[in-house]
Amino acid sequence: MKSRIPPILTALLVACVPAAAQQPAAPAPAAAAPAPAGSKAFSQQELDELLAPIALYPDALLAQVLMASTYPLEIVEAARWSKANPGVKDKALEEAMQKQSWDPAVKALTAVPQVLTMMNEKLDWTQKLGDAFLAQQADIMTTTQALRAKAQAAGNLKSTPEQTVKTEKQADKTVYIIEPAKPEVVYVPTYNPATIYGTWWYSYPPPYYYYPPGYGYGAGLAFATGVVVGAAIWGNCNWGGNNVNVNVNKYNNFNKTNIQNGNFQHNAEHRKGVSYKDNATAQKYGRGTDAKAAQSREQFRGQAEQGRAQMQTMDKSQLQGRAQDATRAGTADRAGAGGGAQSRAGGSGGGREAATSRASTGGGGFSGAGSSGASTRAASSRGGSSRASAGGGGARGGGGGRGGRR
Repeated sequence: MKSRIPPILTALLVACVPAAAQQPAAPAPAAAAPAPAGSKAFSQQELDELLAPIALYPDALLAQVLMASTYPLEIVEAARWSKANPGVKDKALEEAMQKQSWDPAVKALTAVPQVLTMMNEKLDWTQKLGDAFLAQQADIMTTTQALRAKAQAAGNLKSTPEQTVKTEKQADKTVYIIEPAKPEVVYVPTYNPATIYGTWWYSYPPPYYYYPPGYGYGAGLAFATGVVVGAAIWGNCNWGGNNVNVNVNKYNNFNKTNIQNGNFQHNAEHRKGVSYKDNATAQKYGRGTDAKAAQSREQFRGQAEQGRAQMQTMDKSQLQGRAQDATRAGTADRAGAGGGAQSRAGGSGGGREAATSRASTGGGGFSGAGSSGASTRAASSRGGSSRASAGGGGARGGGGGRGGRR
């Protein structure tokens, strides 16, 4: 029996034979230039602009904002909930958060509605801040310290009744630490980031800032009304290690858990499809659940390259002969599939009706995707039945039922 031509080689032959018969193969395009060594997703100017509005926040609140900013869509949801439930506080807030599906870093900020409002209203800034934190956490921490040093040199960073400012030696460097004057009460500072650090050192001032209604710009810091946060704010800045971690005791108290690891771990599930800015971060967090799709793409590329390599060793007459064989094979496949589909037309109707019923009810893993998902599965099932008829086996039919989840 004559062996079947691999599908990849068939497609390449049909597409390329006319061109190969008339002209020599074009040279392969030059490979894309690699990224410059040491290049980063965010420049120092971008980091200064992103952090200028929050670098003078108390350490724990700053860490909480950085962690929560990696989940911008959940920030929007939490801000809406907070606006609709302004009277829920203290223990009632802890209990209410147990019913929400947001990441714990986002839940924590419901204790500080002013900050949630800012992050929601400046959502483009929030997303960029989160991307920068995931891609360049050490740079985020060193930039924050550099901004605090500038504010201190300008006379605008000092202890007040609302917060305590002190310096410490950590890992052979001097760091500025900002803590609430009362451990369980947070006063959110408000200030003009274009002037609080002295004369701004770029040609344009920071584009992102938020000043609550009723406040006027002053020379230094102004404070909103203190908020009793209890254990809700459990973030912590590890300046010596240039990273953010978790106060385990406060985290467990507020979230009713018993974690032991104090390291911050970004959870891509709570990203809810929001893309990452740079490829390295996307590969680290965004493609972990898509390994099968990535493997399939790599296999396809390998088969295609193998087919091209085989074609390069053939002369004109061999290419034309293979193309004719491929055309005849495709015609036979279509004819067999058509007959099989007609013989099963009655039996497949119920399957199509069931798929349509599922689509109309919106059943699916994603909001708003139920209709298209069910229709796709129905079409894929019909296609699988046709292929089974042509190939002599039904085991591969209905491949569309394997829904992937990102």
